Amino acid sequence: MSKPDRFIHPESLIPLVNELRSGKLNLTAYIERALARIAEAEPRIQALLPEEGRPERLKSEATTLESRFPDPAGRPPLFGVLVGIKDIFATDGFETRAGSRLPPELFRMKEGPLVAALKRAGALVLGKTVTTEFAFFAPGPTANPWNPAHTPGGSSSGSAAAVAAGYCSLATGTQTIGSISRPAAFCGIAGWKPSYERTSRAGIVPFSPSVDHAGLFAADAAGLALAAPLVIPDWNVRAFTTARDGLAVRPLVALVPDGQYLEQTTPAARAVFERQIESLAGSGVEIRRIMALPDIAAINARHRRICAADLARVHRSWFAEYEELYSTTTADLIHTGLMISDEELERDKRGCLMLRSELDRALQGADFWLSPAAPGPALAGLSSTGDPVMNLPWTHAGVPTIAIPDGLSDDGLPLGLQLAGSFGHDEKLLAISMVTEKLLAEANA
Repeated sequence: MSKPDRFIHPESLIPLVNELRSGKLNLTAYIERALARIAEAEPRIQALLPEEGRPERLKSEATTLESRFPDPAGRPPLFGVLVGIKDIFATDGFETRAGSRLPPELFRMKEGPLVAALKRAGALVLGKTVTTEFAFFAPGPTANPWNPAHTPGGSSSGSAAAVAAGYCSLATGTQTIGSISRPAAFCGIAGWKPSYERTSRAGIVPFSPSVDHAGLFAADAAGLALAAPLVIPDWNVRAFTTARDGLAVRPLVALVPDGQYLEQTTPAARAVFERQIESLAGSGVEIRRIMALPDIAAINARHRRICAADLARVHRSWFAEYEELYSTTTADLIHTGLMISDEELERDKRGCLMLRSELDRALQGADFWLSPAAPGPALAGLSSTGDPVMNLPWTHAGVPTIAIPDGLSDDGLPLGLQLAGSFGHDEKLLAISMVTEKLLAEANA
């Protein structure tokens, strides 16, 4: 049997930024390298929305950026870095289609703070990345760079695939159930879902405002830690520095949530997860296994009701006029949501806060939760983006999560490790993820 084609070129953000800001890597040469990768892989991967004149636009923007910042010492933190923008984020100069067949004029709005912050930091917009329809489950054409016969995950399909394929070293994503963590795991990169509302959702076509989160993809946790402060308005430098320095002199303490939640993984993925736990324990991480999330079936049902109810309310007027343009998958969820009362929605939303309190209380005396980022590797075929069940409770609670690479399955596809922290403590979790990533790399070298 022949080996599948692979288009894997993830590029770590920190060394790239250092080379671009110093001038060691010429900005035009960097753009041409990215365009060459796109020309090679995009016919198979289809991570980007088509754009006429992309090379000319990017080179023109690069020239303008260089003229604004000729002195390397004064260059902004993301000088020249290409960033992919999920096609539910409004971005000046680009239409927003939200992976749908509806008229793009419906989604015209002001560019939001998250995209604006990346641009102020010197990033250049590579283009819009493919999303599933309205960030739900109806997939677009994007394939997995590790094996184009497999899904890249969703809904942030194009963003994850673009980073994995080396089109860009940073991309935006959203997560309403598992749309950052799962594609990060499937594509062998890192994905950060912040605490609920720590990043702005303005300028983003909503799915479920009650549980939508806007985050980022990068090749590794260190890249996420570089970019996160740029998009969190109240970033606490001291908290990050204290956590990072503290972890250099004391062991990490991780909680593993045993029980029905963990049993949702496949046996093969669970075996890899257990081996990585052993590796981390051997590297000095204290692993504490506790029974957790005993009501996971109820949490899953509650979260899906919130998503359905919110989606129905967001789309009420659009759906009334354009129902025939929606996929059956999305239309069915909207019909379900229309049957959910406001009282039921508010009751279910209170459940989010209850779970958050439970998880944060259990985490006292420990540093983070540790679990698989997906039930298994990327599914074969592009008709499904996979099951977000391993991400759902953390999204439901609104606590921060980071997915980092966790080895390979028997058939050579990536698996992901999911780290979750206390609500609002993204700085600490980002520091933890960098340490964990380093420990795993050393243990598996």
